Amino acid sequence: MGLGRIVACHTGGMPQETQTTTDAATRNGWLRLDDAGLLAQCEEHGYRSSGPGGQRRNKVETAARVRHRPSGIEAHAAETRRREDNRKRALRRLRERIAIEVRSPYEEPPELAAYRRDKRLSINGRNPAYPVVLGAVLDALAESGGSYAGAAKKIGTTTSQLLKFLQADREAWRSVSEGRPKT
Repeated sequence: MGLGRIVACHTGGMPQETQTTTDAATRNGWLRLDDAGLLAQCEEHGYRSSGPGGQRRNKVETAARVRHRPSGIEAHAAETRRREDNRKRALRRLRERIAIEVRSPYEEPPELAAYRRDKRLSINGRNPAYPVVLGAVLDALAESGGSYAGAAKKIGTTTSQLLKFLQADREAWRSVSEGRPKT
């Protein structure tokens, strides 16, 4: 399946102004790449950031912005004085944004089964497999029409465990919350 851009998409209670769709294998392939592999698919720009950090921060392009060419998704980081550190942070954020913004038909990845025990979903946000698991959970939620109970059943966990998982990630929770109708 090719990559497509959908504007004003409302799939499964997860509307976003712009949402990208592709098959799960393609998206998960992007998410499983190491930093060098993912960076090879990106355009990187350095820029000067403002704020604390002294003259070096104001005179040297230490902030990093990366744009993933295949999906068009961007992420940036400017917290540290070193460009290499900011690049790593930007790539981690890019992976999470791809997992949040790129939807595909639900397919259970092996990473999901590895971090699901006794109907509990337990994975640290810094774990390299986290974006793949997050993407699968959001695919299940979209396919279930925004129903937490339906998504929990698809991924083999309880509704409360699904909610805990989503609420632990501020960006994912914001994305899900914006897509649900107000009661």
